[in-house]
Amino acid sequence: MQGNYDAVVIGSGPNGLAAAITLAQAGRSVLVVEGQDTIGGGTRSAELTLPGFVHDVCSAVYPMAIASPFFKTLPLAKLGLEWVHPSAPLAHPLDDGTAVLVERSIEATSATLGEDAGRYIRLMTPLVTEWPKLESILCGPLRGARHPIAAARFGMLAMLSASTAARSSFRTERGRALFAGLAAHSVLPLNRVPSMAIGLVLGIAAHIGGWPVPQGGAYKIADALASYLTSLGGKIVTNTAVESLDQLPRSGMVLCDVTPRQLLKIAGGRLPKRFCGELARYKYGPGVCKLDWALDGPIPWKADACRRAGTVHVGGTLEEIEASESAAWNGQLPEKPFVLLSQPTLFDPTRAPAGKHVAWAYCHVPNGSSFDMTERIESQIERFAPGFRGRILKRSVMVCSDLELRNANLVGGDISGGAPILSQFFLRPTRRRYRTPAKGLYLCSSSTPPGGGVHGLCGQLAALTALRDES
Repeated sequence: MQGNYDAVVIGSGPNGLAAAITLAQAGRSVLVVEGQDTIGGGTRSAELTLPGFVHDVCSAVYPMAIASPFFKTLPLAKLGLEWVHPSAPLAHPLDDGTAVLVERSIEATSATLGEDAGRYIRLMTPLVTEWPKLESILCGPLRGARHPIAAARFGMLAMLSASTAARSSFRTERGRALFAGLAAHSVLPLNRVPSMAIGLVLGIAAHIGGWPVPQGGAYKIADALASYLTSLGGKIVTNTAVESLDQLPRSGMVLCDVTPRQLLKIAGGRLPKRFCGELARYKYGPGVCKLDWALDGPIPWKADACRRAGTVHVGGTLEEIEASESAAWNGQLPEKPFVLLSQPTLFDPTRAPAGKHVAWAYCHVPNGSSFDMTERIESQIERFAPGFRGRILKRSVMVCSDLELRNANLVGGDISGGAPILSQFFLRPTRRRYRTPAKGLYLCSSSTPPGGGVHGLCGQLAALTALRDES
């Protein structure tokens, strides 16, 4: 690579692109270096099954992207990013043939919760109302709260485990199952903190902005970000794997959209031994086994309400979801896995030939697992959608190593950039957060605050840190 730049960014995931945009907006010349042949990190799409069927390779549904205070400042709609909102963000089917439905409205959601309706309203209404105050706390690094009363109210709930909070907040199977499913996105056992905090944020997001999908596929997010970056003068190169910082052109700063393991590999020689030890001790969470299907028709859910939802939580009761998430965390394969499923073509028919559909799903497994969970995942879907297997035209299966091969940040199949255990929730990957002891070298991946999810905030905050250090 030739030339001189003010900054080089390693990795073109949403955080790497966000970091590059923030630097370019500040007038810096920026080069983004991507190892794969396409940009996007966790926001890529491909024909994984049959021609004409567009599947999202990693992430698929974007509650944190639509809510991102950084993305809201960018003209992404003018650059081709169009959000598609399902008529309901989320459904959670149950064995009685009904489903809990999360609507954009708190009141409409409560109507599917039976005797827990009032409890849901009392829990969620203050949190949704106070989100503008909570956003500055939860969408950035640990710091003093500007709104201490709102922070304290959220903190009292957030310091409970999801298991405890679900049982204390709700009386019915329906209410408890709903919150177990939300909290299971944390990739933590539900009896651990901060599983409830992550579940609450996702629930709040459903009511504030929804859980949309990008029309056409996940790659539309990366394409829009890249288009904006290049309009600011930024440059992107692909097919250029960085094995060492010595490969990079001269620059004043390097921001790495990588996890601690990769940083050790490419920059370990420039870092003090003590800091390398801190990075080496960083804990990764469970991985995932992911399936994509080309379907001859929509998924035949027993509960009609599921056909209104873009995302379906397939896992049954609180107790079943607890068992599934605990198994993956403890190195075991869940017999009845909790399955997170997206059915985008119900609302975005551009992703499949006329009359056909795609579906995307995964379950949590031990980190690095090579076990194919197809039978167990499809059995769970059949449980709530008899005849599902008969709709399958072709499937794609990715175990942990397949995912890591497509995106090196998915270490052992961990899609969160590291386990969101309490010690790594705000101070990740070390107390330095974005900074390293090496002058001009920064981390900007989901291994930094505020953590996993497609929102660009890790990249923006890392770049702002680098600009402050430069001045």
